[in-house]
Amino acid sequence: MTDPSGPAPTTSSPPDLPAQTGAAGGIRIGRGLRRLADPRSLHWRITATVAAVACAMALGIGILVHRSSETRMMSIGRDKALTALESAEVHTRDDPSVRDDLSELGIYVGEELPDPLRELLASRPGPVTWYDNREPERDPDMWAATRVEGTELAVSVPMIMDVLSLKALDRHMTYAAVAMLTLVVPLTVLSAELVLRRLRRVAGTARRIRHGELDARTASRRHDEIGEISSAVDLMADALQERLHDEQRFTADVAHELRTPLAGLVTSASLLPESEATDLVRDRVQVLRALVEDLLEISRLDAGAEQANAQQVPLGELVTECVRRTGLDTRITVIGHPLAETDPRRLDRIVTNLVLNAHRHGGPPVEITVDTTTIVVRDHGPGFPPGLLAHGPQRFRTGAAERGHGHGLGLTIALGQARVIGARLTLTNAAPNGAIATLELPH
Repeated sequence: MTDPSGPAPTTSSPPDLPAQTGAAGGIRIGRGLRRLADPRSLHWRITATVAAVACAMALGIGILVHRSSETRMMSIGRDKALTALESAEVHTRDDPSVRDDLSELGIYVGEELPDPLRELLASRPGPVTWYDNREPERDPDMWAATRVEGTELAVSVPMIMDVLSLKALDRHMTYAAVAMLTLVVPLTVLSAELVLRRLRRVAGTARRIRHGELDARTASRRHDEIGEISSAVDLMADALQERLHDEQRFTADVAHELRTPLAGLVTSASLLPESEATDLVRDRVQVLRALVEDLLEISRLDAGAEQANAQQVPLGELVTECVRRTGLDTRITVIGHPLAETDPRRLDRIVTNLVLNAHRHGGPPVEITVDTTTIVVRDHGPGFPPGLLAHGPQRFRTGAAERGHGHGLGLTIALGQARVIGARLTLTNAAPNGAIATLELPH
């Protein structure tokens, strides 16, 4: 079941009530929170990228500063050890009597030297230095050693304060990096939001245009990349609106120009003598007349010239009468005694088109259910084509592969009349087969 035209149905504008305004604000906040929670959002990608770059920079700078400070610490430690070694060498040379008490002065000779230091001293001429951090539980030392009159002489300088200073520097750099991230990440989220808000405005404008608001524009005045996208969308909307207006004017002009010769054809056909050929001509003339009237109705709907004349009507009786006038076998179910305030003439037009469309493109049985202010028309045919459900009905496109099964205007008119009376018309497929058209009248 198909038939059709125009954009997908949209509906009535809600009344301007404070409660609804608050609900709309809550919906916008909820959407914003869902966007932030979505891991696919650009918020997270931009934030993660900036955070990764900031961490890489902090890590690189930290490693560079750590190694530079460590090199400087070792250099100072060696200088201190060599200076102490020179003092010890002079002291032992000038006062040989103190050689028996060297350990009390922090001076080590012969077997008292650590094995790695003795091996290093044996491999090269003195003086040599060696950093001793072999045992984690002991404080590290910087050793300096040389030979004095054939005797191995060494001194050690404690490095614990230098090591603690280096650890404190690493700890402070870590704190600074964490503090930087706590500042950079919120600023990145805020900056990304300012950019993404403009992109969402462009996307929202495109969606409004898609749903028929051809006057929607982004009106961006910034001369950056997003401004270029906004300008391109606005130019596209201008061109689309102009082409659509040209199409509407052409349709209206053609329909108006056809009315005069069509009236002559109708009169001439009525004067023909009765025959099988005359019946065929009259039938085709009536089809042409219905097509021209449909085109005129579409042109008025496109121009926004139609106004609803709402009044309270018994919905079940009105729908039953509409179906009866079609002369088609249709099951009707009315739940209760529903009343609705709507334009009965336009509602009759919508229901008639939906029923005709169901019989023409669907399969029996065709059923109508009226419940409160909702009217559901269901058939048991192949259902709406995927293209119609995705893009909405298109003029002069039907679901029938062969010609001669409608002009594809019925659903277009039904959608247009639904917008006039503030109703919502949705098209879906039923399981396992069949098409469903649901008309929801405003309460």
